[in-house]
Amino acid sequence: MSDDELVIVDGEDDAPYSKGLMAQTLMATGLAPVRAYTIAAAIERELNRTPHRAITLGGLREVAHEALGSEEGDLLIARYLQWRSLRRMEVPVIILVGGATGVGKSTIATQLAQRLGINRVASTDMVRQVMRAFFSEELMPALHYSSFEAAESVRVPVATASDLSKMGFIEQTKSVAVGISSLLQRATIEGHKMIMEGVHVVPGFIDRSQWQDALVMEFVIAVTDPESHRRHFAVREWETGGIRPLRRYLDAFPKIRRIQKYILAQAAANDVPVIDNVSIDETVKQVMAMILQEVGRHMKVEAG
Repeated sequence: MSDDELVIVDGEDDAPYSKGLMAQTLMATGLAPVRAYTIAAAIERELNRTPHRAITLGGLREVAHEALGSEEGDLLIARYLQWRSLRRMEVPVIILVGGATGVGKSTIATQLAQRLGINRVASTDMVRQVMRAFFSEELMPALHYSSFEAAESVRVPVATASDLSKMGFIEQTKSVAVGISSLLQRATIEGHKMIMEGVHVVPGFIDRSQWQDALVMEFVIAVTDPESHRRHFAVREWETGGIRPLRRYLDAFPKIRRIQKYILAQAAANDVPVIDNVSIDETVKQVMAMILQEVGRHMKVEAG
C-alpha cells in the first residue's frame, strides 16, 4: 500500500465517521484506549478538511506521528497494515488461549475477538459440557469434575505421594482435547477465524500439525503472584453475581496453583509464549502485538 492510497474511515454507503469505531480499529493494533480515542478525534479533524471524507495512509501516518511521535507512529501504521491483512486473510486463523482457572483467559479472549473482528469464540468448558452429555461418569469420569477437582476421578491405584490433582487434570485434558481438535478441525475446513480459550488448552495436548493450511497461534496466560491470583476470584464472584463463589476457589487454590505450574512447564517444553496477566490492558496489548507480528511474517512468506 502506498502513501497515496486512500484509507476510507467513514465506512460504506456514506456512513458518518465514527470516532468510536475508528478508536476500536486503532485499539486492535495494541494502542491504549485513551490514545486510540485521541488519534480518532484527530482523524475526524483531518477529515473535516478533506472534501472526500477519506484519508490517505500518509495522512494517517502524519496524525499518528503528531499524536505519538515518529517511532511509535510508524509502529502503529505497521500494526494497522498487519491488522488489515488479518481481516482480509482467506486462510483459517486459530488463536489458542490457555491458562489455569482464574487468570483472566475469558476476558482476554473476548477482548481479542472484539479487536480482531473474530466472531467465533469457544471455551473448553463448553466442549467438556457437551462431551459430558455423551459420555457417562462411569465411562469417562474425568469429564464430570471441574479442572481443579479432577483428582476425584482418579480411580486406579497410585503411589501415596502422587499429585492426584495433576493426574486428574491431565486425564481430563486428554479427553477434552479430542473435542477441541474436532471443533477446530471444522473451523479450518470451513475457513473460519476462531478463538479457543480455556484451562484445557494445554501446550502439547493439541496436535497443531493437523492444520497445515491454517495460521495457528497459541498463548498461555498466567498470574505469577499468588495474592493477585486470589484477587481475581473475588472479581469473578462479583461479576457473576455469586454464581462462581469465592470460597470454592479459595479452598481449591493450592490445587489451582499446582495446575498452573504444570501448564507453565508444558508451555516451556513446547515453546509457547507465557504472558503474566498483571494488567488486562497490557496483556491484551502484548498478545495483540504477537498476533500481528505473526500475521506480518505469514504475509511475507506468502508473498515470497
